Amino acid sequence: MPLFDQEKMVTLTSELRKSVQRLSALSKSSEEEFKGDPDKIGSAKYHLIVAIEVCIDICTHLISRNGFRVPEDYGDTFAVMSEVGALDSAFSEELMKMAKFRNRLVHLYWQVDDKQVYDILQNRRSDFKRFLDSVALFLGWQNLASALPASDF
Repeated sequence: MPLFDQEKMVTLTSELRKSVQRLSALSKSSEEEFKGDPDKIGSAKYHLIVAIEVCIDICTHLISRNGFRVPEDYGDTFAVMSEVGALDSAFSEELMKMAKFRNRLVHLYWQVDDKQVYDILQNRRSDFKRFLDSVALFLGWQNLASALPASDF
């Protein structure tokens, strides 16, 4: 069974849950309402950064604790987790795209299209639940999987 710090995982999962709940609330806006409100756009971008960062942090924690291959970059953390059986390879590739999007939000923020942010709110929030479910299965830790209720998606 892989090694991990239970307290750290609970903290990270709690942060992910808060951000996903906020993203879920923002997703209820129409596209027109969302794109017309800079506060909603800013909030969505921030909570996407946090949610993606938590997924990366969970991976780096598990990689470090278990001596898995050192990732080359944030996206590669998901490839490492696929290599060790925590994530299936197709989903790992989707998560790599998520890491690239996080980098754009942080470093090339002026190039991020608000419609793309809205589309992610509508169509990709469930990736966070799927990620936690996969990690929980890998760790054999059912409590982690229940941290993000289906109602947030």
